[in-house]
Amino acid sequence: MNPAGARVLVYSSLFPSDAAPNAGLFIRERMFRVAARLPLAVVAPQPWSPFDALIRRFRPGFRPPAERFERMAGIDVHRPRFLSLPGLLKSLDGWLMARGTEATVRRVARTLGATVIDAHFGYPDGYAATRIGARLGLPVVISLRGSKDRSLLGSSREAPLREALASAAQLIAVSDSLIREVGQPLGQPPERFERVGNGVDLTRFHRVDRHEARARLGLAPEARVLIGVGNLIPLKGFQRVIPLLARLRHRFPDLVYLIVGGGASQGDLGAELARLAAEHGVSDAVRLCGRQTPDELRWYYGAADAFVLATEYEGWANVLLEAMACGLPVVTTRVGGNPEVVSDPALGILVPFWDEAAFLGAVIRTLEQDWDREAIARHAQANAWDRRVDQLIGIFERIGAPSAIQNGKGSGE
Repeated sequence: MNPAGARVLVYSSLFPSDAAPNAGLFIRERMFRVAARLPLAVVAPQPWSPFDALIRRFRPGFRPPAERFERMAGIDVHRPRFLSLPGLLKSLDGWLMARGTEATVRRVARTLGATVIDAHFGYPDGYAATRIGARLGLPVVISLRGSKDRSLLGSSREAPLREALASAAQLIAVSDSLIREVGQPLGQPPERFERVGNGVDLTRFHRVDRHEARARLGLAPEARVLIGVGNLIPLKGFQRVIPLLARLRHRFPDLVYLIVGGGASQGDLGAELARLAAEHGVSDAVRLCGRQTPDELRWYYGAADAFVLATEYEGWANVLLEAMACGLPVVTTRVGGNPEVVSDPALGILVPFWDEAAFLGAVIRTLEQDWDREAIARHAQANAWDRRVDQLIGIFERIGAPSAIQNGKGSGE
């Protein structure tokens, strides 16, 4: 690493911990690869209120408390708390996050010699980062990532989100759709953005022997297997696929639907999905597999015939590339960045949201079609992380040149 180059302070409230190991994995995957080439530390603000412990009695996964500091793969990860009242005064979260975490950011920036703050999501993270960055004399890069950013349009948080984007030194979006659907409505011209999609880890996601994969999971060699992966929340649409299974089984009697994932802060549909499967008489076809590590997940992909995701919105769905890296054709909705990932009919079928008949037909055609699975895997391989990391390094070196910190500016002095 060049000691005279950029030094990056990552700022994101969504980041993995022992308490929530799958939160923000896509951010860690991206930024820890940057850390192999640039000095980097993480500040991951944690929302907190006096009512959290009480709420966890009824919702065990709500704001799981994490260690205030840990070294993760050799990287310092700091988790300062900030006051955030559940369901109340959300328009103040950005200000409260900035107030609650500025001291930690100041200290980490001084120790690291930070030259740039890399914030993920526009609000509250991006807003807090730009306020802190202005006080410390550090430029801020904000990445827009998906539904969390889009959902704030028209809300009480739109004004601070708009302010954050205007204040950032550089804007990144994981897909062109986010530039059109979030950035431009918030007054930011396309030229202020650089598109940096997520990549796929080819050491973990690649084709495996299907017979071995099915033997591992106890699936019949002749079964037709669909898979969906994601948080068990309404946005992802598992509840839209289950009602289609009875009709699919008329054509494919041995059909199995693997649902891989768990609850998130937005909820947990696990019990509802099991109830829905029973209601439609397909409990024996639906397997709720829970969360899986990436090394285990490839065997689930490898056991399947097709990947299906009836999602309402995605900025850039990593699972689509993971599935394709394992040779799976994709059936998903034509929303957000999905057409940018499933960019060719040879990769799968896109369906308007929500057209139940069209989605059913697309799944049938996908199961009956003879796909070039090697070509699908090659498409994913062309989206490996290396090129994305090169883009990010270029941005940080351009925006966070060491000359940006002079005379103690940015060091908290």
